[in-house]
Amino acid sequence: MNLVNLQDVSLAYGPLVLLDEVSLGIEAGERIGVVGRNGGGKSTLLSVLSGLTEPDSGRVVHNRGLRVGFLHQRDDFPDTTVGQFVLGDRAEHEWAGDARIRDILRGLLSGWDLDLPMSELSGGERRRTGLARLLVDDHDLIALDEPTNHLDIEGIAWLAQHLNGRSEAIVVITHDRWFLDAVTTRTWEVGRGTVERYEGGYAAYVLAKAERERQAAAAEERRQNLMRKELAWLRRGAPARTSKPKFRVEAANQLIADEPPPRDTVELVTFASTRLGKTVIDLEDVSYSVPDRTLLDRLTWQLGPGDRVGLVGVNGAGKSTLLKLLAEERVPDSGTVRVGRTVKLAHLSQNVTELDPAQRPLQAVKDVREHVTIGKRDFTAGQMLERFGFRGERQWTPIGDLSGGERRRLQLLRLLMDEPNVLLLDEPTNDLDIETLTELEDLLDGWPGSLVLVTHDRYFLERITDKVMALMGDGTLAFLPGGVEEYLRRREQTAGPAEVPGVAEQAPKEQPKVSAAERRAAQKEMQRVERRMDRITKRETELHELMAAAADDYAKLAELDAEVKTLSAEREELEEVWLEQAETAGD
Repeated sequence: MNLVNLQDVSLAYGPLVLLDEVSLGIEAGERIGVVGRNGGGKSTLLSVLSGLTEPDSGRVVHNRGLRVGFLHQRDDFPDTTVGQFVLGDRAEHEWAGDARIRDILRGLLSGWDLDLPMSELSGGERRRTGLARLLVDDHDLIALDEPTNHLDIEGIAWLAQHLNGRSEAIVVITHDRWFLDAVTTRTWEVGRGTVERYEGGYAAYVLAKAERERQAAAAEERRQNLMRKELAWLRRGAPARTSKPKFRVEAANQLIADEPPPRDTVELVTFASTRLGKTVIDLEDVSYSVPDRTLLDRLTWQLGPGDRVGLVGVNGAGKSTLLKLLAEERVPDSGTVRVGRTVKLAHLSQNVTELDPAQRPLQAVKDVREHVTIGKRDFTAGQMLERFGFRGERQWTPIGDLSGGERRRLQLLRLLMDEPNVLLLDEPTNDLDIETLTELEDLLDGWPGSLVLVTHDRYFLERITDKVMALMGDGTLAFLPGGVEEYLRRREQTAGPAEVPGVAEQAPKEQPKVSAAERRAAQKEMQRVERRMDRITKRETELHELMAAAADDYAKLAELDAEVKTLSAEREELEEVWLEQAETAGD
């Protein structure tokens, strides 16, 4: 049964056409992910589907009595308490006895005071309350515009699990590709006034789109061959051309008129990198505290050349602080931070206000470098801005008038033009659409320096980093061989059940604690094991290359194979040691 139908719907804002005679429908229970470039019409489509925006033409037909829940990117919140806003007039015994409502409060508002005024909440906290309020109610269709904003990795995982347990139809706009794969079963791509539909989540959408483009490229190649023949035939002298049959001239003109425009995309370029030495950044017994807690407790850690580290942890655990310590923007309370002599570091912070809002993008880039050489070609600052999507007048638009994504892109361009060899990235995916994210991933895939990444975008983190480390909230930094999945498991084990606001829970039984000295010793042993395992991995790679080169020398092959088996046995022992120490360090 269709819940909503769009019939030949068109909508434009001035000369910008967002929807051009779009026809589609949503069936009961469908899970649809909406993707596309920023400004392409995704939010407009969602608003039209929900009946909040009237189209210029066409029809929007809702099933009778349709209940729509809509999460906007920006909401106005009443002057009331959190409890009244989220739970409405429900009595405490009513919502406290509802397992689904308790799960929502645990997942989104764990530990909150329901009597707290909404006016005292931050923007991210208000966003959570808006999502909680929507999920508490029953709907036929749930429309979500960027629901993962302001949620950490744990919150995003909980939301995906919760939505998968609901029966309503769901339409969601998000740049979080892991979330799309976890929740959706169909994908709509919005752009240039059209909506292209694909079966499956994000991964299936990428495969299907690639196949469509392959088929389109083959058809385009055939069309181009025909066009060249037609043009050659027409150009055999002016007198001959006037005597050609009119239908042949019209056919050639149609082919020329149908020539597709250049693709409108953000092109990212791989920059040169200064060679790194053996020492990149070393932290030795580093401690750092804020007024109410200790963020880092005598942390010892080495960032090596070529390391690509994803850093996860709950909000407030100290991820951004650790990046600032690595960048020497903050001084530790105790311990030392040693940066290698060859390090050329770039730190992309969450705060984009460091760019002068009155300055123009072209001026901001020229302040770093007016020319850059890529391959055998020289590019001016203006040409590089064009490659990053700043065309024409956008190069002279005051930075304060740019969108969040544009300022993020400009900030990244300024950093990369300085040719760093160590990147510290704090939430680089904020305000970037999926197309720009894939371009950034393509850049970082081949980037040869060291990298530390903080992000709530699980897909992006798993794509560009080689290992995941976590600040567990107790001042320690833990290596996670199992990546984000292991982090979520460990958080669930160490944190215990989340607190339901306003409902008393039984106190958990106190577990024996490991001393700080034992934890530090375990961390140092884990680091020693990791370094040895890295050396084993490199040696195994060398041995396999030697075995390939000595394919006809059986004696040599036997000798190399014996060494490989010895290293493999040592690796297994080291993994057991690492796991034992990880249990101690994580307690």
